[in-house]
Parts: sequence; C-alpha cells; structure tokens
Amino acid sequence: MASNAALDIRVPSDVQQIAGIVAQVVRRCRECRFAGRQLTLNVPVALTEALSNAILRGNGDSAGKHVRVRADVTELRLVLEVEDEGDGFDLEACTLDPTTVENRSREDGRGLFLMRSLMDRVERFRGDGNVVRLTLVRR
Repeated sequence: MASNAALDIRVPSDVQQIAGIVAQVVRRCRECRFAGRQLTLNVPVALTEALSNAILRGNGDSAGKHVRVRADVTELRLVLEVEDEGDGFDLEACTLDPTTVENRSREDGRGLFLMRSLMDRVERFRGDGNVVRLTLVRR
C-alpha cells in the first residue's frame, strides 16, 4: 500500500509564508522518497513560483486575501494546487519563453515557463478561486 502525505493549508497572502510552505511540501516528498533533484530543484522552484504568482499577481499583494495550498503526495506522484482569490489568467497566453530574443528583457512570464519546465503537468482552472495545479511524477 502506498503511503500518502496530504497537506491542506490556508495562509495570509504574504510572501513571507512561501519558505515555510515549500519546506513542508519538500518534507512530505522526502518521506515518500522522491529523488534528490526533485527535492532540491523541481518542487521548491515550481512551488515558489506558483505561490509568488498567487500572492503578487492573483491576490494583488493584498494582505487581506489568502492563498490555499493543497498537496497530495504519494510514492508515485505529487499533485499541488495553489489557489488564490484572483480572477484567473490564460495559461497559454501568459507562458512566455524567456530564451527568445523578444522576451529576454521581459520580467513577466518566466515563472510559468519554469513551472512547465520543472513539472510534468501544469494546469489552471477555477475552483472557489483561481487554481494552478502542478503534477510531478516520482522518478
């Protein structure tokens, strides 16, 4: 039987919350024996980007709003959902390749590009708010 480590927390929309949330998710992935690279690169970078976007863009850096993070960690995969109180966005239109000449000097769009590069799947949908779902298969 596969072990499962779930997380479901709601935190104030404050970038100071990011490191603690990332540490909790990495700890749960470590318990399910995810690979070292996934624990030191994929999960922390992708989740940090998702949380930053939710706090700064989705919630407009408003201290009165909240972000909800759900993590379902099994021995096979990690599914993260980061939900903000924003209106949402077009995932395809907002994902820019920062390596192209026209996007090199832009400061936006890099987070989604990183998430898509580091995770097996990135989706966006409406729940109670705007939700970004990141899926990583254990290697």
